[in-house]
Amino acid sequence: MTPSSSEPHISQSPATAASSSRRTLLRTALAGAALTAGSWASDLPAASAAPPVNEKPRPATPAAALRELNAGNRRWRTHHERHPHETLAVRREMVSGQHPFAVILGCIDSRVPPELVFDQGLGDLLTVRSAGEVLDEAVLGSVAYGVLELDIPLVVVLGHQSCGAVSAAVHAEQTGERLPAHIQYIADQIKPAIDHSHEGPARIDATVSAQVRRVRSQLAAEPDLATRITAGRLAIVGARYELTSQLVHPVDQVPDRH
Repeated sequence: MTPSSSEPHISQSPATAASSSRRTLLRTALAGAALTAGSWASDLPAASAAPPVNEKPRPATPAAALRELNAGNRRWRTHHERHPHETLAVRREMVSGQHPFAVILGCIDSRVPPELVFDQGLGDLLTVRSAGEVLDEAVLGSVAYGVLELDIPLVVVLGHQSCGAVSAAVHAEQTGERLPAHIQYIADQIKPAIDHSHEGPARIDATVSAQVRRVRSQLAAEPDLATRITAGRLAIVGARYELTSQLVHPVDQVPDRH
């Protein structure tokens, strides 16, 4: 809220002002990033009723991009995949440039390839993958490139059921065991997200979602990305892929996994 003219003005030190500005930016970014679960799981026409893939324009808004991903995941999990944009003509066209409509920041797990679980093809997705969706400077730079240079309107942080990186991080914290070189770095980055309100396998599962939320918040707090979120040009959402049902859903929505 903006103070009225009758209220006294309180000066802030540079450090305090910067911290306050950062908190305000984060709140604005997170508010702008929010897309409802209804947007993700909206009822869409059957695959057979949709126009041919090559006639569909590239999704240009966060909501349109999210609907396209939702439709693709529906095709994947119901075995109606189109495998779009794989023709010789498309391959030749891709030589001159790319126009992906979504960034997918996902895990390296071989069971969760974004182009398959969203039934997308060449030039559709900019995929960035790190174990447990760990966010470092290289990963952040890759996401920022997609948004700032390619004008992508949607970033999805995609965790998944039975994540090995999360399991390793939880195990290392519980036992004090040091993991092999470089893998310990991954565990250390996931450690702040570990959900201690659960035990056993439930702790691992809860931490998968907590890690997605944490990375989503970190991305949304980046000033360049937050500016686009505020302007309505970008959304950053968190999601999970369930191995048992092949469903992608908002991270805060509890699905039927069977």
